Amino acid sequence: MQSRMQNPAVVLSDAMQPIQQLMKTVHTGGVDGQTLELVHLRVSQINGCSACVDGGARTARKAGVSDERLATVAAWREAPYFSEEERAALALAEAATRLADRPDAVSDEIWDAAATYFDEKQLAAIVLMVGVTNLFNRLNATTRQIAGAWG
Repeated sequence: MQSRMQNPAVVLSDAMQPIQQLMKTVHTGGVDGQTLELVHLRVSQINGCSACVDGGARTARKAGVSDERLATVAAWREAPYFSEEERAALALAEAATRLADRPDAVSDEIWDAAATYFDEKQLAAIVLMVGVTNLFNRLNATTRQIAGAWG
């Protein structure tokens, strides 16, 4: 497999720094780092971005996410390894990624469940993590970035 081109944020180098700054800011929102990494990984799985799934699994492992949780994040609803807080974040991440799958993309039920565990600043961090991950997924999947090629 070969990529079509470099990541567009590398080609237009002025784009990478603000994207990286957004990711850095996400981690100042008060959400546990493992939860953020699980959100990133799940969104990348949904979008089929092999480079982000690969990188996300590596980053999650470095953040202390266990192999059991890494192996079952795609089936988080059925797996016993996730807290209710993490489940709320993953449900929000899935809904915010699959916007076109239902008329009420992010239902009040999903939002309210997340708001039970996260304050406004933390919700902002999760929503930004979802958004930035979706951005990277779209850049990487469109240009067929290769899993593991960057590190």
